[in-house]
Amino acid sequence: MDIFFQKAKVLVALVVIVNPLSVIPTYITLTRDYTKPQRAGTARTAAIAVGMVLVISTLLGAHILSFFGISIAAFRVGGGILILMMGLSMLQARQSRAKQTPEETAEAEDKATIGIVPLGIPLLAGPGSISTAIVYAEQATSWVDTVFTVACCALVGVTVWVSLRLAEPIGHALGRTGLNIATRVMGLLLSALAIEIISSGLRALLPGLASALRQG
Repeated sequence: MDIFFQKAKVLVALVVIVNPLSVIPTYITLTRDYTKPQRAGTARTAAIAVGMVLVISTLLGAHILSFFGISIAAFRVGGGILILMMGLSMLQARQSRAKQTPEETAEAEDKATIGIVPLGIPLLAGPGSISTAIVYAEQATSWVDTVFTVACCALVGVTVWVSLRLAEPIGHALGRTGLNIATRVMGLLLSALAIEIISSGLRALLPGLASALRQG
């Protein structure tokens, strides 16, 4: 049962940090002049972009860090802090500037392929989700674990596609208040996951401190 929860945590963490519900208002605004087939194509493009970015991060993230001489422990701390900042922003029901700045939002309305930029990258597959994918990929102890993490990334892409395809019904059903409540709940979960990632990185970087805390 513990193994099941450990595996499920990977999927939950990725879904929470990608948070497809948070981009529904942006998606509706950016596609307001689109035809139904164009909206469907945009949703599909965004889902594929998210899935590909997360899968690539899972498979190549550790190698990229190694190339730049960055330890996984240090990356956990840095990535955890970034994820925590995003979680705190979600607790206030507002979009983190780590995902997209107001200037980029305004520029996005002039872009033809909004499914990739800004919806896929960076609103959904941003620095936080990439960091999460790399952290959990590093914890894999066998090829089965790696395949499972890749499958979770693909499922996140499917979740994004379903959410965007149902954006209008979801938006009408939940309203702005409902979406804000869902975002705050996900922010709370994300903040807890971030603390766990940061603490694991600190234990690896400062083993003496971890030992002292256990003895205390």
